[in-house]
Amino acid sequence: MIDSSLLLGITTFAYLFCALFYLAGVIFRFRPLLFAGTLSGVATLAVQTSGILLRWQESYRMGYGHAPLSNLYESLVFAAWAIMLLYLFLEFKNGQRVLGVFPSLFAFLAMAYASFSNSVDSKIQPLLPALKSNWLIAHVVTCFLGYAAFAISCGLSILYLVRISRTDNPHPTGISTIIPNVRQLDEFNYQMILFGFLWLSLGIITGSIWANSAWGTYWSWDPKETWSLITWLIYAALLHARNMQGWRGARVAWLSLIGFGCVLFTYFGVNFLLSGLHSYATK
Repeated sequence: MIDSSLLLGITTFAYLFCALFYLAGVIFRFRPLLFAGTLSGVATLAVQTSGILLRWQESYRMGYGHAPLSNLYESLVFAAWAIMLLYLFLEFKNGQRVLGVFPSLFAFLAMAYASFSNSVDSKIQPLLPALKSNWLIAHVVTCFLGYAAFAISCGLSILYLVRISRTDNPHPTGISTIIPNVRQLDEFNYQMILFGFLWLSLGIITGSIWANSAWGTYWSWDPKETWSLITWLIYAALLHARNMQGWRGARVAWLSLIGFGCVLFTYFGVNFLLSGLHSYATK
């Protein structure tokens, strides 16, 4: 009988092949390889979705009955799923397959870390008391949709900086001939940042409501809460600078990279380096 661990294990390697297809398509400027990346991305997302749903079903069979969103392993799996879901929507909307290199790479890295790191336990576990709430799904889904959008924005920012480094050449060569122009990249980046900011805002709100029901306070300046606020402020400043001060291009791209660095620290650094009410997330 197929179990979720098998499907999610297949997902890990499938995302690697997806990233390699996208990367080879960019390097060799060969669009059929980019199309292969899209096909493999869609297929892998379908397999991963089946694995997540099957893990949820397995949790019910074990008597736990909770969504697979409760520990580090499950959050990494969901992060990879959310990144590819959002990216594929962006690709189908804009038809720019060349943008798939970084989202597929990030999805693979998340799955690889979940699958092979000794610090990540992949077993289905009962919920800790603090997690037994109807707000679990709402909080995790909203936060990770925001994180996923910021991951895609990070990839777009890197592509933007690569692209502008070659704009002095009046006759673009190499990968510059296949990467979208700087105006398109800047607009895609803005869309992802705005989308991520809105979902992160909802994530902070749902987390505050959940914290009040679990610990009796909406905000306790726990390290994860503090770094979530820092991350939110960075992206809020970025959006303000773009909309009110007219910032475009490289400044937005660099701020996006800084913001995603804060996302990574909020997710990994706080869990492993700082102690607090969210320490269960490392289990």
